[in-house]
Amino acid sequence: MNAHTNKALKRVVHIPIRHAYLEGDLNVPEGANGLVLFAHGSGSSRHSPRNQFVAEVIRQSGNGTLLFDLLTRVEEMEDNVTGMLRFDIARLGERLVTATNWIRKQPETQHLPVGYFGSSTGGAAALVAAAELGRSIGAVVSRGGRPDLAADALSRVQSPTLLIVGEYDDTVLALNADAFARLRCEKELKIVPGATHLFQEEGALEQVAELAASWFHRHLRSAQPM
Repeated sequence: MNAHTNKALKRVVHIPIRHAYLEGDLNVPEGANGLVLFAHGSGSSRHSPRNQFVAEVIRQSGNGTLLFDLLTRVEEMEDNVTGMLRFDIARLGERLVTATNWIRKQPETQHLPVGYFGSSTGGAAALVAAAELGRSIGAVVSRGGRPDLAADALSRVQSPTLLIVGEYDDTVLALNADAFARLRCEKELKIVPGATHLFQEEGALEQVAELAASWFHRHLRSAQPM
C-alpha cells in the first residue's frame, strides 16, 4: 500500500514550460492513494463540466486529481481560430509528460502514483505520454477518446488502459476498437449503452465516472510512485 497524504490539498498551480506556464487545479483528498492527471479534449479546458464531474467521483473514490490546460492562453486563442493545436498530439503528449515530472517534484504529491484520464484528443495525448514514461504511469482511462491518434505509441503503452466509448458514437467506437487491438498492455474496452460522443444521455456520464474511478482505485492503490 502506498504512503497516504497527511491532509487534504486544494490549490491552483502553474506548471512551467518554455517561456510560459500551464494553469491547473490540484485537488487531493486526505489519505489519497494516487493522483489522476486530466488531459482534456478538442476545444475544451480544465473547466469542462464533464471532466469536473468525473474528477469529483474519482476524488470520492480515494484519488486526487489535477485538471490543467494543455495549451497556454495564447495558444488557446490561436487554436480557437485555427483548430489545429488541439490535434498536435506530440505537443499535447509532451505537455502531459512535463506536468507529470513537475507534479512528482512537489513535496505534497511526490509520493503519489500517477494515472491519466484523457478525453477526445486528450486520450491520444495520455497514451503518448504513458508510452514515453512506461510503467511509472499506474493506469490510463480514455473517455470518448481518439487513441488512434497515438499511432505507433499504442504498442509501447505498458500501463493498464481502459477505453470508454458510447454505443452510438459509431466512428469513434470503430477507431477505439482498432486501437484496442494494437494495445499490448492490460486493457479493457467498455461501451456505455445508449450513449453518444459527449455522454449527455441520462446516466451515461455517471457510468463513465464510475468505470474510471473503479479502474484508478484498482490500479493506483497497488502502483508504486516513481
